[in-house]
Parts: sequence; C-alpha cells; structure tokens
Amino acid sequence: MNPIQTVIDLQEVDGRIRELEREAKDLPRRKALESARLKGVSASLEVARNQLAAAQQRIQESEQEASAAKDRVRELKILQASASSNKEFQQLAMAIEGLEHEADEAEARAYAMMDEVPRLERAVKEAEEKMSGETGGVDDFCKELDERLAAVKEELAQLAVERTEKAKLVNPRTLLYYERLRAKRWPVAVPLNADSVCEGCHLVVPPSTEQMVEHKMELVACTNCGRMLYRDL
Repeated sequence: MNPIQTVIDLQEVDGRIRELEREAKDLPRRKALESARLKGVSASLEVARNQLAAAQQRIQESEQEASAAKDRVRELKILQASASSNKEFQQLAMAIEGLEHEADEAEARAYAMMDEVPRLERAVKEAEEKMSGETGGVDDFCKELDERLAAVKEELAQLAVERTEKAKLVNPRTLLYYERLRAKRWPVAVPLNADSVCEGCHLVVPPSTEQMVEHKMELVACTNCGRMLYRDL
C-alpha cells in the first residue's frame, strides 16, 4: 500500500468533519432567519390590529365629542328661550351655531373613519390568517433544523473517534506536517497529474519532486504550495 494512503484516509475523515462543522454553524443561522421572518409577520399583525383599534378609538372620541356638543346645544337653547334681551339671544344663537358646526364636523369625522373600518378589519383578518399559516410551518421547519443539528453533532462525535484511530496509523513526522498545513490549506494531500501539475495549486513541480512521488515516498511536498503529493491510487 502506498505510504500516503493513511494520510488520504485521515483527510477523508477531516473533509467530512469540515463539512459537518460548517453545517453545524449554518443551522442555527437558518433557524434565526426563519424566526426573524415569523417575527416580521407577527409585527405586521400587530400593526394591523393597532390601526384598527386606533380607528375605533377615534370613532368613539368623535361620537362623544358630537354628543357633548349636542348636549350643550340643548342647554343653550333652553337658556335662549328665557333670554332677557335681544343681545343675549343673539349671543346664544351664535354659540349654538358654533356648537352645531362642531357636532357636524365630529360626526363627519366619525362617519369617515367608519368607512375605513371594514378595510382595516380585512387587513387584520388577512394578517391573522397569514400568522396562523406561517406559525405551523416555521415551527415544523425549526424542529427539523434542531433534529438535523442533533444528528450532525452525533456524527461529529463519531467522526472524532474515527479520526483519532486514523491519525494513529500515520507516521508521526508526516502527521505533524499534515496538521500544521491543514490549518492553512485544504486539501493537504493532492494528486500529481500526468503533466506533473499539482492539483492543489495547479503549477508544475520540478522533475526531482516528480521522481520522489513516483518512488512513493510518504512525504513529498509541492515546491510551490507545500501540499503533500501522490499519484492517483
């Protein structure tokens, strides 16, 4: 067996570990994005409800304002009936006219807002339906992500044990070189193709390096990128 085969076996395990570690980092991010999206839907529902409540409040206030103005008009008309002079009568008449105008304006505002209520109610209903539909989907999706994350962590734990066993089979000097290089470059061990080109950096290596690879030496480094070279097995 080619001496570098032990390195290749170790690298295959490390490659899988790298993939799973990236996935383990990505899964919480995906969950956070989905939760944020649901919060956006919830916020839209809250806005719709607040707009409806505000409209209903303004209707109530306008109706109360109109009612108060009408009550005051009735009081002034009673006073007007017993006015002691024409001047007093005219002053009360002007006050009554102003209050009647206020009552009309308040009622007009109330009616205008009432026309908006059906649209606002539809907006609330649509937002509630969307929230109801999204909640179940997001909950299911987040549950799937949690289950996948648990599976990834379990597989990583298994691979950690496998990696320890694979590393024991590699020559200590070669393993030290591999460990140092894998922090900077990946993959560490790459084929040297028929044109004497390193498949890592895609540059031609010197003939002497190619000869060492041909002799199946365990640690032959590319003179350009430092990766460990081997012929396709």
